[in-house]
Parts: sequence; structure tokens; C-alpha cells
Amino acid sequence: MEGMTIMVELSSNLLFAAFFLYLAATICFSVSVTGRKWRDKQGEVTGNRLGTVGYAAAWIGFVLQAGYFFTRWIAAGHVPVSNMFEYTTFLGMALTIAFLILYGIYRTAVLGMFTMPIVMLIIAFASVFPTEVEPLIPALQSNWLKIHVTTTALGQGLLSIGFAAGLIYLIRTLDFTKRGKKVFWLETIMYSLLSLVSFILVRYIFRLFDYEAVFTYVNENGEQAEMVYYLPALVGPNEASLQTQGALEPILTMPAWIRSDDANTVIWSLAAGLVLYILLRLILRKPLGAVLQPLLKNINPDTVDEVSYRAIAIGFPVFTLGGLIFAMIWAQIAWTRFWGWDPKEVWALITFLFYAAYLHLRLSRGWHGEPSAWLCVIGFVIIMFNLVFVNLVIAGLHSYA
Repeated sequence: MEGMTIMVELSSNLLFAAFFLYLAATICFSVSVTGRKWRDKQGEVTGNRLGTVGYAAAWIGFVLQAGYFFTRWIAAGHVPVSNMFEYTTFLGMALTIAFLILYGIYRTAVLGMFTMPIVMLIIAFASVFPTEVEPLIPALQSNWLKIHVTTTALGQGLLSIGFAAGLIYLIRTLDFTKRGKKVFWLETIMYSLLSLVSFILVRYIFRLFDYEAVFTYVNENGEQAEMVYYLPALVGPNEASLQTQGALEPILTMPAWIRSDDANTVIWSLAAGLVLYILLRLILRKPLGAVLQPLLKNINPDTVDEVSYRAIAIGFPVFTLGGLIFAMIWAQIAWTRFWGWDPKEVWALITFLFYAAYLHLRLSRGWHGEPSAWLCVIGFVIIMFNLVFVNLVIAGLHSYA
């Protein structure tokens, strides 16, 4: 037991160190894109070398995060992808693997400037969930856990690189002087990213104050159960009864098939994200995309368009194997059926169909450039909806809640 505790603590420290290496990589990539350029002996502009330093920092961060992964695996006795904390940190590692591969091919520092913050955001998002090592339930005690979940996460990591490149393309090419639908929807994406930041901030702020409210309620099986809230309850569980004196009574109650504590957290995050977005707009006096656009003036849109396509072309078959084929094999072993229309299964199918449509439109209909970039962004929204809403809010066989 003492040995396991030491390994878990070591794994946490390695993840913490990896986070700061990714921060260092972000700084290096950002300065590489926006800072002073170097000149060779002939006076030709060659760019600065901080992109290479950032790439090295990302590699070291990845090695440290891999150390976290394997030390936690040793401590737990099973591959660490069985709860929300473990899966999300592995998703961040998969995104880093995809970035390291694609940066090695294209040497585009701006990709690191956008990708590394997303990796950090995913790790920070994971850290708000319980980090304890837990034994596997019987349905998860299978080698298909390693195969299905890790392959799915790797596919999602590659697809997420497509989002980063698509977002860069849109910020680089849109005309922010015109207040049209395109600017509105891009700003909606920026607001969504701020809401994810707010999710992390809100959870940590109320954790500092040790806020806790206990409810008894009737769950989806019609049984009495208990639920603990760590944020003031705007929405409560089905047939809720508040047990904590002085805590906020919910304004509304949710049906039994919704995880109301996580739905409550999502509402808090969206509200806090809106406040943060409005404050930034008041301070900057322009759309957030317009603030970032001057930083990307030297970026070739065709290059990032190609990066987004290559990432999805590689990620789509990987996700198909992990998210559908391997998943159905495991479902047959664990639940004696290949398909059961569980919410997670449905959204995996939606993700597959969406990216299949993307590749069809790209290859057969010539959807390059801006239309392709919008599809990359929408695809990431589908992935994040699956990760946040389906995993947490909707009760089901795959729920990490």
C-alpha cells in the first residue's frame, strides 16, 4: 500500500512537471511566431530558433507525461483510462503525440502556439475531477480497455490537431471589420474555449472555500440515493431534498436521466465564461479573433489548411478503429451485444459520420480553405460535447460521472 502511494504521488508530480514544460513550449512557440526574426550572414531572414526550443520542451513534457502514465499504471495495476481524470489526461497526451508528429513534418510554430495551450487546458480540466486510483468494475476488466480507449483517444488527439489548424486558418483569413455570421460563429468558438477555462476556475474557487451541499434524490432506477454538490445548486437532482443547512436551494430540478451535479457545473461554466468574454470584449474593444489576427500575419493559410487535412486523414481511421470497431467488440464481450444505442455509442457514430462527410466533401467536392476549416472546428465541438456533456451529464453505461 505504501509503495502504491509513493507511485501515485510520483505520477502526480510528473504530470505537474509536464504541465509547466508545456507552458514553456507555449511561450517559446508564441515568441517564435510574434517575436524578432534572426538573419544569417548574408542578411537573409531565417526566423528565430525558439520554435525548435519549444519543440524540445514539448518533447520533454511528453516524456514526463508518459512517465506519469506508466507510474500510475504500475500503481493501479491497470491502464489508467478508467475515470474522467485518467481519460482526459491521456487525451492530452494523445494530442501531444499528434502535435509532435505533425510539427516534425511541417515545422509550423504557430501550430504549437495554439496546440500546447489546448493540451494545458485539457490537463487542467482533468485536474478538477477526483484523482484517486480506483479498482476496475467487472465490465472494464478486459484487455479491450487498453485497446479501445487508448486508440479512441489517439484518434481524437489527431482530430483535435485538425481543429487547431482550422482555427488558425479562420483567425488568419476572416475579415473582422465586417460583423457578419462568420465572425459571430468564430467568436462563439472563442467563448466556448473561455467557458472551459471558467469551468476550471469556478471549480477551484469553490474548492478553496470547501463548499459542499448534500442532496438525497431518486435516481434513474427509482432508488433513493445521495449526491454531493461542490458548487451552489442552480439545478437540483430528481425529487431532491437538501440535507446541508445553509446551502442554496436549487431553482429547478432535473429529470433522473441527467446527472444534475454536472449539469449544474456546466451551467456555472457557461455563465462564468460569458462574464469573462464580455469583460475581455470591453477591455479590448474588438472581437477576440481580431486581437489574435495580427499575430498570424506571416502564416501561410495554405500550409495550415494542409495540416488540418493531414491530421484528420490520419486521425479518422484511428478513431474509427478505436471508437467503433474495437468498441463494438468490447461491447459484445462486456454486455453481450455489439450495439445498444447508449448515448456514448450514438455520439461516437455521429463523430464518425461527420468526419466521413468531411473527407468526402474535401476529396470529392473540393471543399478546401475556409469551408474545410469550419468543418474542422465543428468536428472538435462534437468531440468536446461528447467529452463534457455526454460523459458527465447524461447517465449511461459509458458515463464517467
